[in-house]
Amino acid sequence: MEDFTGKNIILTGGAGIGVGGGVCEALHALGAQLLLVDNNEQALQRAKTSYSRVRTYHADISTKDGVDALFDQLFNDFNQVDGLVNNAGIGLSKEAHTVEESEYDRLMAVDLKAVWMCSSRFARQLIARRQPGNIVNIASVHTHSTTAKYALYSAAKNGIKGLTMGMAVELGKYQIRVNAVGPGYVHAEQNLALIRTWTDDPEGWVEGYRKNQQAIERIIDPVDVGHVVAFLLSDQARAVTGQLIYVDNGTTSLLFNRDFSE
Repeated sequence: MEDFTGKNIILTGGAGIGVGGGVCEALHALGAQLLLVDNNEQALQRAKTSYSRVRTYHADISTKDGVDALFDQLFNDFNQVDGLVNNAGIGLSKEAHTVEESEYDRLMAVDLKAVWMCSSRFARQLIARRQPGNIVNIASVHTHSTTAKYALYSAAKNGIKGLTMGMAVELGKYQIRVNAVGPGYVHAEQNLALIRTWTDDPEGWVEGYRKNQQAIERIIDPVDVGHVVAFLLSDQARAVTGQLIYVDNGTTSLLFNRDFSE
C-alpha cells in the first residue's frame, strides 16, 4: 500500500470505535496525519493517547455553522488537506410509519446533510487553492437491499450513494475523486449495542449472520473497512471515482444461504 507520510486526512466521527476506529488504524499505520472530527470530547481525548500523529476537532457537523467553523479552523491549521472521510453517522431502527419528524430530521442531518456540507466545503477549499484531493463516504449494504425498521436509514445511505456519483462527475475536472464504501456487519461494540435492542442474544445473532448471510464465513473487523478506504484515498486508485465498493464478505452477492448443488 502507498505511503501516506505527509498526508493530512480529515475523518468525521473518527474518534470512536467501529468503522471510524478501523479507518484511523489503517491510515495511521501508513503514516498519515489524522485530523479527527467528533462531537464527543472524551472520545477525542482517548484518540490523542492512541495515535502519535493526530489533531482533534470538537464540532457539530449537522449544522452549517458547525461545518463552516470546522473547515475555517482546519484550513487555517493546515495549508494542504489531502482527503476527507465522511464517516460520522447515527442509526435509526424503527418502522418508517412510526418515526417522529424530529427523529427523521436528526437522522438526515447527520447521515446525509452533513456529508453534503462537509464535502462541499472541502471541495471549495481545494478548488480555491488549485489542489487535488479525495473524498470517501461511508455508506452501507443498505444501499443495496434492506430490512424491516431500516427504511429511513436505507434512504439516507442511498442519498450518500447518489451524492457520491453526482459529485464525482462534477468534481472530476478539478482532480477531486469521490468514492464510497458500503460495509456489511462490522463487529464492534456500537453495533452490538444496536443488536441488543432487538434480541437478548446478540452474540447468537452475529454467529447466525456470519454463517448464513455472507459468502465468506468470517467476521468483518473495522480495520478491514479501513484498508479499503486507504486504497481509495491513495494514488493507486487514481482511475477510480464515483464508485461504491462493498466490504461485506459477499452479503450483497448472496441470494440463498445454502448450496443447492449439494
